[in-house]
Amino acid sequence: MNFLQLAIILKVRRYIILLVAIITLLTAVTVSLLLPKNFLATATVLLNYKGVDPVTGVSMPAQLMPGYMGTQIDIIKSKNVAIDVVKRLKLTDIASIKQDYDKAMKSGNVKSDITDWLADRLSGKLDVSPSRESSVINISYKGVEPTFAATMANAFAESYIAVSLKLKMDPAIKASQYLSEQTKVLRDNLQQAQERLSKYQQEHGLTSILDTYDVESSKLRDLSTQYSLMQSQSIDANSRKNDAAKNMSDSPDVALNPVIQNLRMNLVTAESKLAEMAQRYSKNHPSYIAAEAEAAKLRSQLQTEIDRTVVSLSNSASINSQRLGDVKTQLERQKQKVLELNRSRSELLIMEKEVEIAQNALASVNNRFSQTVLEGQSNQADIAILETASPPASPSNPSLLLIIPFSLIVGTMLGCFFALVAEFLDRRVRSKDDILGLGEIPVYEYSIKAV
Repeated sequence: MNFLQLAIILKVRRYIILLVAIITLLTAVTVSLLLPKNFLATATVLLNYKGVDPVTGVSMPAQLMPGYMGTQIDIIKSKNVAIDVVKRLKLTDIASIKQDYDKAMKSGNVKSDITDWLADRLSGKLDVSPSRESSVINISYKGVEPTFAATMANAFAESYIAVSLKLKMDPAIKASQYLSEQTKVLRDNLQQAQERLSKYQQEHGLTSILDTYDVESSKLRDLSTQYSLMQSQSIDANSRKNDAAKNMSDSPDVALNPVIQNLRMNLVTAESKLAEMAQRYSKNHPSYIAAEAEAAKLRSQLQTEIDRTVVSLSNSASINSQRLGDVKTQLERQKQKVLELNRSRSELLIMEKEVEIAQNALASVNNRFSQTVLEGQSNQADIAILETASPPASPSNPSLLLIIPFSLIVGTMLGCFFALVAEFLDRRVRSKDDILGLGEIPVYEYSIKAV
């Protein structure tokens, strides 16, 4: 069957198509008029939320949080919101609802309490849809009575705000409890760190570690300088002592001694006088004997003074060596003291740093604790009702504007189907294609020209 044959059949059977379409239209209109009318009321809420972590305090605009709108829709459709609506409107106290619940219980279709049962029924008539590219959500409720539908839509919007506020406050309350415990722990840590620091200062007698360290370091530098100087002096004294011990007469310290120089001059004079006396007198002459005795006395005094000078240099070298040893001992003690002070300084700085870290941690937690306490006590939601639902003037369904064209389309399609069925039950020749298809008889066409 080609398209031309189908068009001819539908044209011939047009009355059947028309009849079926009219019957379908009348049936749909009748059924729609007999069905109970449903009214759709819509309330809109505006979201102005910034996500804030109750512990870290990091905030993020809701538009940047993936799945935020979907999460809010799920919250509105959640059972907690429906239960809050039931409790808010006290629907369980209505006698007709109690009777319906009792009937459902007797039939065995319900196993939950009346609140959960009613919340499930209310959620089934709820429709939530977000506005495109905005922070507005439409909350719609369908009911058989317009005022009841508007009341339920508004109740769901208010319950959604209440539940959202609770969901916002509960984490802040839990976080404040956690931060309160952490504050106590950090306060104890700070107190322990301060006690350790104070005890260490008392045990080591440290008041101002920096000033003490500077004073002791200065002493160490002075002792080092003094030790270097005395070391040079000791080396010089030992060298002079050794030189004087080896060459008493030629030693510079002996030669430059004024007493020895004076004795030597007197000895030269006495020896000259003795030589003169030897030429003039004999050795037994009293004058010669006196000059000789004087020269011997001067030699003895000179030798005694030279020995005294050598002994003085030796004593000076010994004294310098002893003083050098004493200064060296003091220097070593001072070095140990500075090293000990440096170690104490390092430990003290570590303890002071621990105290500082504990103070900063406690201050940070105290600030966050104060913020979470305020958030936990805040009753201001970030969601506001943009438009409240009002009782609709006309039912949302059944809608004759939609039913009539839809029933005409369906009726026309059914009419075409019945027309084809009728044609197949009573097949007739409608065109030359039918004749060709039945007996494969050639058909000749003649055209009559007007004379």
